[in-house]
Amino acid sequence: MCLITFTWSPGSRYPLRLAGNRDEFHARPTAPLGAWHDLPLWGGRDLEAGGTWLAANRHGVVAALTNVRDTSLATPPNAPSRGELVAGVLTSDDPAGWLDALASHHAERYAGFNLLVATPHQCWHLHRGSKGVTLASVSPGVHGLSNASLNTPWPKLQAVRSALEQSSDTTWRRHTRHALHNAALADDHQLPDTGVGLTLERQLSAAFIVGEQYGTRATTWLTLNQEGHVTLTEQRFGPLGRFKGENTLVAGR
Repeated sequence: MCLITFTWSPGSRYPLRLAGNRDEFHARPTAPLGAWHDLPLWGGRDLEAGGTWLAANRHGVVAALTNVRDTSLATPPNAPSRGELVAGVLTSDDPAGWLDALASHHAERYAGFNLLVATPHQCWHLHRGSKGVTLASVSPGVHGLSNASLNTPWPKLQAVRSALEQSSDTTWRRHTRHALHNAALADDHQLPDTGVGLTLERQLSAAFIVGEQYGTRATTWLTLNQEGHVTLTEQRFGPLGRFKGENTLVAGR
């Protein structure tokens, strides 16, 4: 994914509520939200590399991935697809141990990424960036994640996080949908400098990116309850933001 906001509230009825956008080239083949045929996972799927940006398993573990946009961070030669990290942690018998091993020994094989992993009782954020690799437990509260690190105050991240903060249990999807589908660009003085140039920084500053070749492909809402049941809803979009469909499923069913 490229933009996520979520509430982490362990001990509550819904420990995790998450909403986010996936931005990608429209020509990249993608399977919509559904059950995977080869692994016990539920989510969308990148059909080019075989991984995913967001998925859940039947045991109440969810994982979401964003890339890190930083031209000062070199991509290792023959780096594996970052999308495989979501499937990797969700098929592990020990997510905490898997994350520890990735942080200690394997994360630098990949280009920069953020990996968010949650169960009904724990939530972790693993960051691989220009300053190294960090693995931390996420504190309770409302958070945002884009293509830097957790809660980096980019304008679009602050907007979607604020929308979630100002919502209730019954309005959070509507509020986050409005913020995530906002195609307005940030003012130039608010833009980060990730090394890609002003023109591209402007285009990528929108929460909802509209383009013929590249843009927002999907918006997803996820809830994880205290019993470990995960519900996902996905809306899909084509070139120039054309709506292509929506579906909802419960992981494991």
